[in-house]
Amino acid sequence: MSDRRRPGGGRPEAAPGPGTPARRHPRPSREQLAAAADRLLPDVIAPGLDVLFVGINPGLWSAATGWHFARPGNRFWPALHRGGFTPRLLHPSEQDTLPALGLGITNMVARASARADELTATELVDGAATLTAKVERYRPRWVAVVGVTAYRIGFTRPKAGFGPQPETLGPARLWVLPNPSGLNAHFTPETLGAAFAELRAAVVAG
Repeated sequence: MSDRRRPGGGRPEAAPGPGTPARRHPRPSREQLAAAADRLLPDVIAPGLDVLFVGINPGLWSAATGWHFARPGNRFWPALHRGGFTPRLLHPSEQDTLPALGLGITNMVARASARADELTATELVDGAATLTAKVERYRPRWVAVVGVTAYRIGFTRPKAGFGPQPETLGPARLWVLPNPSGLNAHFTPETLGAAFAELRAAVVAG
């Protein structure tokens, strides 16, 4: 990772206060969330990124707002900051600032759903093939799949664990991170941030 892209570390900031993006954007209504089912969410991507983060698929909240990992309680953005990737805690509406930091976001499966377990194994396998083609096109240095179960199914690696993977994805090295959903009780905000920090250390080390 170049010095231009190397954000500062430090502890995560407090929750957003008055005047911050979280307060400026209203919560989607129940009708808006229902209408977001199967909607597609554009990638945040550019050529030559340091890390392309790969979610499982967009939730309804993300599809309704147009922001990745947007549902309140999802810990992706705090973990990204705790891990040292961003100089401050970003609101999901600030996702388009990520490529300047060498970061991007896509998903294994493009369509939105209320829960990731609504996806079929076939969708995940097809999504892995689509992701491979995308990585060949954009050529990030690292691909970080955020969810070990989706990685195991999509890439037929039933024994894969967290951390660096022995195989590559086209030109990119592979890393598997825990799912940052608030439903994932196996990881606290602190241990999730530490998992992201391990990836960042590998990226910085080259």
